Amino acid sequence: MTHQKLLPTSLVGSLPKPSWIAEPEVLWPAWKLEGEALLEAQHDALCIAVQEQQVSGIDIISDGEQTRQHFVTTFIEHLAGVDFQQREMVRIRNRYDASVPTVIGAVSRRQPVFVEAAKFLRSQTDHPIKWALPGPMTMVDTLYDSHYQNRETLALTFAQILNEEAKELEAAGVDIIQFDEPAFNVYFDDVRNWGVEALERAAEGLRAETVVHICYGYGIEANTEWKATLGSEWRQYEEFFPLLQQSSIDTVSLESHHSHVPVDLIGLIRGKNVMLGAIDVADHTIETPEEVADTLRRALEFVDADKLIPSTNCGMAPLSRDVARQKMLALSAGAQLVRDELARTASFGPLSRSMCV
Repeated sequence: MTHQKLLPTSLVGSLPKPSWIAEPEVLWPAWKLEGEALLEAQHDALCIAVQEQQVSGIDIISDGEQTRQHFVTTFIEHLAGVDFQQREMVRIRNRYDASVPTVIGAVSRRQPVFVEAAKFLRSQTDHPIKWALPGPMTMVDTLYDSHYQNRETLALTFAQILNEEAKELEAAGVDIIQFDEPAFNVYFDDVRNWGVEALERAAEGLRAETVVHICYGYGIEANTEWKATLGSEWRQYEEFFPLLQQSSIDTVSLESHHSHVPVDLIGLIRGKNVMLGAIDVADHTIETPEEVADTLRRALEFVDADKLIPSTNCGMAPLSRDVARQKMLALSAGAQLVRDELARTASFGPLSRSMCV
């Protein structure tokens, strides 16, 4: 990163995949190709994702998860000790039932999972790049464990594997490494007892900036129904933000726009970078730049401008490509409105080292 920009924009993770590579607008799409043809198509889709982000004014570029079927299971597929043929029904995030693979033996990483794709992403842009990995607790919550039979032991084992992968991603030129932990919003006792410890172990020794992303889920029916039960205020973040504020993680990514998260909860992570969800991924309605700017303005009461990264609430895989493009444009335009306001008022101090370009 050779220079800095205020309010650098970023996506949380996924973008919709082109219809020629996978079924569109679904969360677990099957690939339409295989072998070398699939690899070539994934590279093409990744190139398109990079171009669409840059054209839309996104500052921190990600792969849009174009080379993976799902944000958790694609990583797990490459690990020894997990049988994808032996499946069990489990309750995911205490919200919905899913058929998941089974841990049948000691888990280990046989080879790098995303490193070659990350090198390809690095070759496609001179922007800072971010790569997302599943967090240890969320990995545990997406499996049936017949071997360890202990969530903490399995999570700490996954944390070591993630750390190995993250260090190789860093060496491949990744500037920012994000760990996705939606399970933090559900299992508060586990977060306190071992969740943050596992997260920090996954990030241990990294020079790249680190992010933990915690949201209320993709815009799928099970998540929408769950949100409807949470009442007029969503205070889940209050349970663990103080722990993250004391952690070594650089940035906390959270849901905000169109949610019932009280914005003042951001004050609990003061000192951290805040990746703020200013785009609702559960609604096909396109935000206006002014709506995005208003979400950012409210957050600026609780986070310094040089630590705020405008983003999406979650991944956009289930949306149409056109809707995703328009939402990216709105995010960039809204951030620019606030940048212009801050420049006019000169109300911010010297920029600190944060996720910026």
